[in-house]
Amino acid sequence: MEEIEAEANAAAEAAQGAANGDLPEPSTEELALGLASDLERFLTGLLRPWNAYQILIALGLIAAAYLLTRLLAPRLHNWMRTLTGMPTWRMRVLVILHKRLNLILFAALIWPTVWIMREATWPSRSYMLGIIAQLSLAWLIIAVATRLITNKLLRSGVRYVGWIWVTLSILNLTDTARAILESAAIDFGDLHLSLWTIVQAVVVLGALITVARFLSRTSSDRIKRNDEISPSMQVLLIKLLQLLLYCAALFLGLKAVGVDLTGLAFLSGAIGVGLGFGLQKVVSNLVSGVIILLDKSIKPGDVISLGATFGWIEALGARYVSVVTRDGKEYLIPNEDLITGQVVNWSHSNDFVRLDINFGTAYHDDPHLVRRIAIEAAQSVDRVLSKKPPVCHIISFGDSSVDYVLRFWIEDPTGGLTNIRGNVFLALWDAFQTHGISIPFPQRELRMLPADAE
Repeated sequence: MEEIEAEANAAAEAAQGAANGDLPEPSTEELALGLASDLERFLTGLLRPWNAYQILIALGLIAAAYLLTRLLAPRLHNWMRTLTGMPTWRMRVLVILHKRLNLILFAALIWPTVWIMREATWPSRSYMLGIIAQLSLAWLIIAVATRLITNKLLRSGVRYVGWIWVTLSILNLTDTARAILESAAIDFGDLHLSLWTIVQAVVVLGALITVARFLSRTSSDRIKRNDEISPSMQVLLIKLLQLLLYCAALFLGLKAVGVDLTGLAFLSGAIGVGLGFGLQKVVSNLVSGVIILLDKSIKPGDVISLGATFGWIEALGARYVSVVTRDGKEYLIPNEDLITGQVVNWSHSNDFVRLDINFGTAYHDDPHLVRRIAIEAAQSVDRVLSKKPPVCHIISFGDSSVDYVLRFWIEDPTGGLTNIRGNVFLALWDAFQTHGISIPFPQRELRMLPADAE
């Protein structure tokens, strides 16, 4: 086993020397052949008696950990179900430990085994078990630590990258892996792009974007809690802050991994021209969204009508406005439609909305009494404003009735318009029934002329 370790260290030193420029940089084929040769020698070394014994011991410990998990996991689960009043974070820790119980038990079994063998026999006879013990403990720490990341995709990416990195580090293969990744590269003019650069970029960009996302959320919460900033200006500040943070994360990440951004100038210019022709609507919606936020014509909470759509604005997005109707439907209206089309904003300057109701009564009913009763009926409805009192006017003498219009004000259009109209109609009906005022049916008189009238 000492020979295998020495060969691995020698390969790592050679790769480090090549990376520092002390030795000629080997090609990808040479590195792959060297790694295959090292792997073949490693597998051959496993056939030696003590190496085979260590493998058997590790397999036995895996089986023991599996049996203990089958025995203890149900009991731990039942005990967790009996816990009440425990803080949420403690329960989450118990859930994480329950899911990783198999790996926890294996690490708990293999480390005492390694310590006992190091005391009882030569260190080389427990070398492979020591590597397995280090791997199991490192994997367990990474698996538990990554549970703190809420985003599932990011959590999985960090976990697998961490597992690969610690495995290569424990096996002393980081320099060899780096040399292989650096040798696999392509050139775009002055831009040298290798797999190692891509891996670095993914890791660094992931970390920077995570930091940018955290700062964006924290700043957004503070902006939303500031009552001195208007809702539309809050949305604009949040969008600008997000754009600034993510662009800074992208720029700093590429700079950190040594990417020459000037080499991307021609490529980015060509992509920009293509995007300009293919994404005209997207750009138009983005610019329209900025205009909406700047002129404050529409803001979250406003009640608007656009064609057959009536509802209140739930959120302002970069490409669209979310409008929620009374029946729970959420319409995503492009920003361009709100700029170029006619929009009725029921609460642009204030929340007062005037509604009209048309009705008619019989000719024998006193119109002065009808007007007074209609006003009192409207005032009896809860949502009708008393500080802007209702009014009732005669608008025409119809064929069968005297026609009136009843006008009243509300200040909560988000509560709906149809329902308040219905409530006022019911109040009119009850008031007319109480005072004996009738609503006539349309009447037509048919006269039969004699035949000699022609």
